[in-house]
Amino acid sequence: MPTTQALYDFEPVALLLLGGALLALGPVLWVWRRNAGAGAARRLHALTVLTLFLTFDLTLFGAFTRLTDSGLGCPDWPGCYGNASPLGARHEIAMAQSAQPTGPVTHAKAWIEMVHRYLATGVGALIVVLAVGTWWARRQQRRRDSGVPGVLHPLWPAATLVWVCLQGAFGAFTVTWKLFPAIVTLHLMGAIVLLMLLCVQAVRYQQAGAGRRPSMVRPSTRAWLWLGMGLLLVQIALGGWVSTNYAVLACTEFPRCQGSWWPPMNFGQGFQLWRHLGVDAAGTPIEFSALTAIHYTHRLMAYLVFAVLIVLFFKLRRVPALRPQARWLGGLALLQLATGLGNVLLGWPLVAAVLHTGGAAALATVMTWALCESRLKLGGLPEAPARRPAFGPQGARS
Repeated sequence: MPTTQALYDFEPVALLLLGGALLALGPVLWVWRRNAGAGAARRLHALTVLTLFLTFDLTLFGAFTRLTDSGLGCPDWPGCYGNASPLGARHEIAMAQSAQPTGPVTHAKAWIEMVHRYLATGVGALIVVLAVGTWWARRQQRRRDSGVPGVLHPLWPAATLVWVCLQGAFGAFTVTWKLFPAIVTLHLMGAIVLLMLLCVQAVRYQQAGAGRRPSMVRPSTRAWLWLGMGLLLVQIALGGWVSTNYAVLACTEFPRCQGSWWPPMNFGQGFQLWRHLGVDAAGTPIEFSALTAIHYTHRLMAYLVFAVLIVLFFKLRRVPALRPQARWLGGLALLQLATGLGNVLLGWPLVAAVLHTGGAAALATVMTWALCESRLKLGGLPEAPARRPAFGPQGARS
């Protein structure tokens, strides 16, 4: 009797989702136990902060996955050669590795890629818990009609859940489209936006719990904050474009590049966005001058972003309530300068490259924190006095 072959095997998907749920279970139980007896708002705040921390770790591990060329360690998605882990794909991986010992598929790279997927699924499960928990807590609060603030509007975690689903789709496209540069860069930007969404929720929960409003600042300070955020996001996108096109080593000296202040550069080819890795839209290999244009544009933009961050550092220091954010901005700006120079002068070492991505993600989070903790100053009113930071190493307690 002939056997029927299923059109699609859902077992790897089911096992991957189950693994993510189990990974999320530990943090959820830890937060609920640590905050036993606390209200729903306190527990949701703690879980939001923990999810933010784990999402930041996931961003770092994603950078590690990309920088170790492990993005295609398992060339299908979501499993590995149709299996839920590299253990079930040992034969296929061995065959690919024997054909190309230094190629994209090896046992080590397969495990790095799959661990990244497991962690991403766990973060996704935590965000599902946040969305469901917020909806339930809001519903219970309305039933009691207590009028006590504290639980965020469910649209915030719902929007975050939608975003993390889109981020997962871009993760799938990263693999199935074979590291298409535009998709990989968008995947990085999706991670940054996810961090910003979680940061907003964490800060708003803390403000609601403390019964306070953001600090008042001058319009010029808010304008500089928004300018800095916009330029920073553009710079992160440029950095992702540099990394995904492997253009870091197009310039190996500083401050000049290839012995010139303005080396030969092909901007048209370098910033042709919709193309496969290493070739232009017509399939012609991109020129070295195109890689130089990608690298040098990121470097020139870095000068501008660094200058704006220094201005923000001094502006925020004048507001006592925002001095913690000022210190973080100043320290992270210096970290980015050091790791950026390390990438160029030391030949793109893995530690410096991962730290450079982590510094960019941390800067976006701190800028979001500063924006959430500030509002336009009303005429004639003084700026807020000093207070304990609402978010960060001292304030973000789980």
